Amino acid sequence: MDERTAGIILRTRLLTETSLIVHWLTPDLGRLATVAKGARRLQSPFAGKLDLFFRADFSFIRSRRSDLHTLREVSVHDFNPVLRTNLAYLEQAAYFARLLELTTETETPLPAFYELLVGVLSFLPRQPLRNLTVYAFEAKLLQELGLAPDLSQCPLTPAAKAEFSRIAQADWSTLPEVALPEEQSVEIGRFLRGLIAFHFDRVPGGRPP
Repeated sequence: MDERTAGIILRTRLLTETSLIVHWLTPDLGRLATVAKGARRLQSPFAGKLDLFFRADFSFIRSRRSDLHTLREVSVHDFNPVLRTNLAYLEQAAYFARLLELTTETETPLPAFYELLVGVLSFLPRQPLRNLTVYAFEAKLLQELGLAPDLSQCPLTPAAKAEFSRIAQADWSTLPEVALPEEQSVEIGRFLRGLIAFHFDRVPGGRPP
């Protein structure tokens, strides 16, 4: 029996000459992987529907033997087209995807994480590319994971603590109003890198300095 949900494509990879493995982030089923059989054929019903950060409704048949399920239908409703025309934006989005894969379990409902990714992908191409976007995403992700730092006990300077608090609390609509001074940007960036490495043993590739 087909299952239906909505999701964002985090990554794809080849399975065979004609088929793809598609990794999704969904709100109700968490991260899951599907096989798009024949997706690379010219006449495939999946043609033009499976690319990084496409947001779509899709259906799949759950495998009884593995965590790799069979993709059935896809209906894309947001192609995130700007990410296909600006490599820097795409690289930043790819870092967010790698961080989500590192910090979350498969097939566990993740509605807050899904909304976090939807929000940042919508925000990203409407603003100049800034490290602030990365720091905001990381701070919000740590909050959702229950790993937000105790600022009263952390080594940040008072100025950096105030800026960190603003970043963590701002929503995507108000984040452009945050003018992060260079000195505090460097300090917060190093602090967040250290937190991620401490909690998850490594920092995904593609993170800005």
